[in-house]
Amino acid sequence: MNFDRRRYLERVKERESKSPVVKNCFFAYLFGGGICTLGQLLLSLYLFAGLSERDAGTLVAVTLIFLSALLTGIGVFDSIARIAGAGTLVPVTGFANAVVSPALDNKSEGLVMGVGAKIFTVAGPVLLYAVLSGALYGVIHYVVALFS
Repeated sequence: MNFDRRRYLERVKERESKSPVVKNCFFAYLFGGGICTLGQLLLSLYLFAGLSERDAGTLVAVTLIFLSALLTGIGVFDSIARIAGAGTLVPVTGFANAVVSPALDNKSEGLVMGVGAKIFTVAGPVLLYAVLSGALYGVIHYVVALFS
């Protein structure tokens, strides 16, 4: 069959499934808000336990990362993410999932060549640019402080 671009795009449009945008946004909002609510509850619990605000905030992030990694490891996180969409990917939980998933997918290749080599395939660029932007900000801050 010889298709020109216009006919091809019409054919694709006929066959593509419609994305339920409103439903997806609702579930992302619901689950993302639920994760944030869990974080707030953990923060209140840690503050009630006598931790400083800084320590409690750090422990909340560590707890959410741990829970996300655990749920990814036992195969539950992907099921939740299929429903919640961006609601699980935007908070820190999505970052933990992005680190753990490639490691699990490649564990059959061994600890070094599988887990060790693949663990940061998704999260590596995020870490790289976070460190670079932090360093750039530090240089700019230093230069501005010199002339102040």
